[in-house]
Amino acid sequence: MGSESLIPILADFFMREPSLSPRRLCLFNTKTGAALRELNFLTSILAVRMNKKRLVVVLLEKTYIYDINSLQILDTIDTVPNLKGLCAFSPSLDGSFLAFPASITKGSVLVYNVMELQSHCEIDAHRSPLAAMVLSSNGMYIATASEQGTIIRVHLVSDATKSYSFRRGTYPSNIFSLSFSPSTELPDILLASSSSGSVHVFSLGFALNHRSRRSNTFLGSIVPDSVTDVLDSAYHHVLHHAVPAGVKSNAVVRKIERVPDTSMAECAVLRATISVLTNGGYFLEYGSTINRQNESSWTLEREYNLLTVQGEQAASSNVGN
Repeated sequence: MGSESLIPILADFFMREPSLSPRRLCLFNTKTGAALRELNFLTSILAVRMNKKRLVVVLLEKTYIYDINSLQILDTIDTVPNLKGLCAFSPSLDGSFLAFPASITKGSVLVYNVMELQSHCEIDAHRSPLAAMVLSSNGMYIATASEQGTIIRVHLVSDATKSYSFRRGTYPSNIFSLSFSPSTELPDILLASSSSGSVHVFSLGFALNHRSRRSNTFLGSIVPDSVTDVLDSAYHHVLHHAVPAGVKSNAVVRKIERVPDTSMAECAVLRATISVLTNGGYFLEYGSTINRQNESSWTLEREYNLLTVQGEQAASSNVGN
């Protein structure tokens, strides 16, 4: 198989289709719709990730690394039981890392280099087991949340050091998803969706500027970073009731841009396009803006039920036939 026929491709393991096995992975060419290959496993597939060079398949206690062109197995990683198929993958070929839980009793993360096929580092991120994780698109940063769901931490992958700690809230909550904004360097924002029904935006750029100012103060010179992280204002923006409480959702930053702030000279507003998809098939797209004063505003730009739209399209097709 040539690389052109596999890029882009779609891996679909049809977890909810009763007629198809959850142990079967089907590869399709999204340009032609042609089926390319099937891979079968002894246990259910819990997650699939890929980029232009690697295909990653996550099972309960094993993770397989494939060459995306030849589909040759490059490595098999024995893991701790991973019931949720929790993993994170950076698509960049320069920093192509895979992360997955290293423990079932605490929030440790194992980071693996899929290009060099070797373990990169282990990060002790939380005291409680992990609930969510994400790598930035360039593989520089990893964000994690534990089952407590009160603190979200960001570590620098290269040396496994903590860069940020953000408090999502005081009371425990299930973190359903984490998402960095697209960036070649430091992502501007980190996004989280939770069981409270809220979407949380953390401003990494503002936190970095605040940290630089704080380090020049007397307090910053005598108090360790691990303590002052707790003292930091959170640079935390919340869209309450984005989805009904308890409904599982996945939120991603689709686009981010800087636009001129008409109210202030030489200042820019950060504008993000955020998509939220619920388990029930509802799609919502929000616009979020953050100005230089760290003030935010939200607008709902699109909303529809994907299942209803699909049904209407199928009905129209039948009528036309």
